[in-house]
Amino acid sequence: MSKKVAIIGAGITGLASAYYFKHYKPEIDVTIFEATQRPGGKIQTYRKDGYTIELGPESYLGRKTIMTDIAKDIGLEDDLITNQTGQSYIFAKNKLYPIPGGSIMGIPTDIKPFLKTRLISPLGKLRAGLDLFKSPIQMKDDISVGEFFRRRLGNEILENLIEPLMGGIYGTDIDNLSLMSTFPNFKEKEEEFGSLIKGMQHEKAERIKQRQLYPGAPKGQFKQFRHGLSSFIEALEEDVTSKGVTIRYNTPVDDIKINEDNYEIVTNSGSEPFDGVLVTTPHHTFMKWFNHDQAFNYFNSMDSTTVATVVFAFDEKNIENTYDGTGFVIARTSHTNITACTWTTKKWPFTTPEGKVLIRAYVGKPGDNVVDDHTDEEIAAIARRDLNKMMTFKGDPDFTIVNRLPKSMPQYHIGHIKQIREIQNHVKATYKGLRITGAPFEAVGLPDCIQQGKNAVEELIDEL
Repeated sequence: MSKKVAIIGAGITGLASAYYFKHYKPEIDVTIFEATQRPGGKIQTYRKDGYTIELGPESYLGRKTIMTDIAKDIGLEDDLITNQTGQSYIFAKNKLYPIPGGSIMGIPTDIKPFLKTRLISPLGKLRAGLDLFKSPIQMKDDISVGEFFRRRLGNEILENLIEPLMGGIYGTDIDNLSLMSTFPNFKEKEEEFGSLIKGMQHEKAERIKQRQLYPGAPKGQFKQFRHGLSSFIEALEEDVTSKGVTIRYNTPVDDIKINEDNYEIVTNSGSEPFDGVLVTTPHHTFMKWFNHDQAFNYFNSMDSTTVATVVFAFDEKNIENTYDGTGFVIARTSHTNITACTWTTKKWPFTTPEGKVLIRAYVGKPGDNVVDDHTDEEIAAIARRDLNKMMTFKGDPDFTIVNRLPKSMPQYHIGHIKQIREIQNHVKATYKGLRITGAPFEAVGLPDCIQQGKNAVEELIDEL
């Protein structure tokens, strides 16, 4: 008799997990329980009148190839698009500065562009150069991203280059953000080469070698699909259901009952036994089922940042943007509510009809309540007011979309990964045939969520 597995959540982690169950063990009976009426979780593409607009995540990092591999397998290879490369900017000291060429996440690797930039003062540049002579930082288990880069490169580089680029990815104050949970590779490079700058110079040389191996490959770092990220979700849903996976929409899970030899998934229509369970929901959801277990207490104190995406569609005659680039991030010393902006039409030309311009702004920082305290109209007005500092609007947008993502960005504070490893070990030892994974655990990017799902599936298959 085939084993029965329940997956809770039909976001990208849940759907990818179903894909891997069927890839490894087609005979396993898989049911996905989804509280809402659609798959994809935070991924949501608005498609109308020639526009392809992402209301949640905008793209994924192409060098993490696991998502591309699935896309090719489910028939989307011809729909894959790499972003248009172009200059990116940082808004600091009330103006936009080009990010210096050759920098990797704000860390300088080429001396000339770094010396030329006006974003950093001569003293700040001198301080950053001391990295070449400083010994690796001694640390016990973890350190904040802010402290690490401040000690290596100085406060000015941190505030004006690194923080805008790194802090926004995780929606966390960079002085609380765990280095070993988010960017452990920087510590590894610092240890290996005795200097962060030398380590990144080596990394850059390796990337150039890779490009020389594939001279025709697109240069952009990010990938998308011709019909938006939702087309990936739709194709993945079709693939798993064609292989026998059942997806129950509008079916919130009320409880997970833990029996001696199986689990019962309790919903408003009753309970059903399963041999294995994979939970892929946000932590504030799964804690309803595991609050009795003190080993999960960490998640009770784990914060999540609420953010909103604000999309403006303009007729091109009603907006003046003379910058040749794909967008900008904002230094935290700036007095704005938006944290970043993508000039979507320039980065992803396929998203916008001829003669129109799309802009995506991001609102929401750790510790502020701007999104919670304002209406959609007020949030749009706040974003428009901030954007007026960088470009000129000559008329009103054709339309505006505000998409709120409540508590959508789990914050990885110092010590996060150590806590996660302890919880994962506890789950393996205590709940045979059950795993919990997804964004609250290890990295929030789309390929990272898929990878976590794959890892959990491999572990569960060994236990079933």
